[in-house]
Amino acid sequence: MWGLNGCRSNHEVREFLSLPLLRLLEADYFASYTWDDDRHCFSDRVSVNMDPANLANYEHYYQYRDPITHKLQRLSVPTLVTQVMPMEHLQRTEFFNDFLARDGLCFGINMFAYDGTRNIGDIRIWRGARRENFSPAALQLLALIQPSFTHALQRTKPRAAALAADEVDPAVVSRLSERERDLARYICRGLSDKAIARELHIEFSTVRTHISKIFKKLNVSNRTQLVKCLIEERQTS
Repeated sequence: MWGLNGCRSNHEVREFLSLPLLRLLEADYFASYTWDDDRHCFSDRVSVNMDPANLANYEHYYQYRDPITHKLQRLSVPTLVTQVMPMEHLQRTEFFNDFLARDGLCFGINMFAYDGTRNIGDIRIWRGARRENFSPAALQLLALIQPSFTHALQRTKPRAAALAADEVDPAVVSRLSERERDLARYICRGLSDKAIARELHIEFSTVRTHISKIFKKLNVSNRTQLVKCLIEERQTS
C-alpha cells in the first residue's frame, strides 16, 4: 500500500492498484470508475483485460440498465455480486448476456470508496466462467485494503472537487472557451490527457492543443499551477 502515496490523482490511484489486485485475488478482469454527480453516471474508466468497445457500450447504454452495480454502490463494504443477485437471476438479464458475457465476465466482487456520502471511486474485479466464485477470504483482503484505497482517493480530493460549475469565479472561466472549460474540469478531476480525449471523444493531439491554450490564457505552466490558480481565484473572489 506504500506505493499509493506516490499517486497524484484519483485515476492514478485506481490504475496503480489494478494489476496487483488481479494477481492477489487470482482474477481475470478489472474495471474501475468514479461517480459523476453532475451527470449521474460512472465515468473516468480504468480497465485491464476488457474490450474498450464493450466498456464504451457500458458507459453509453448498459450502466443505465445495470441490475447489480447500483445495489453494490450503496454498500460500505466489499461485496460479491452474488450477494446482491443470485447467479441464476443475473444470467437471465440483458446486462449479463449482452455486456458481461461478451468479455467473459462471470463472478464479480466490488468495492466502493466514500468521502462522507460521496462515492469517490470503485473497484470491480471479475473472474471468468471457468473459475469458481470468490471466497470470503477475498472479501477480507479487500476489506484490509479499503481504508488505504479510500485515504488515497481522499488525498487527491482537492483536484477531484475543483471546478464544479457552481464553484468557480465567473471571472476565471470567462477567459476560457466552452471547450477549454470542459478540459479544465477534467484536469482538475485528475484525468490524464488520454482519459480526457476518451471522455470528450476527441483526439489526443486536440487535448494537448487545448491544454496549451488554457495554460497560456491563465498564465500557468503545469496542471498543479492551473488547479492552484482556479482554487485561489475562487477563494479570493
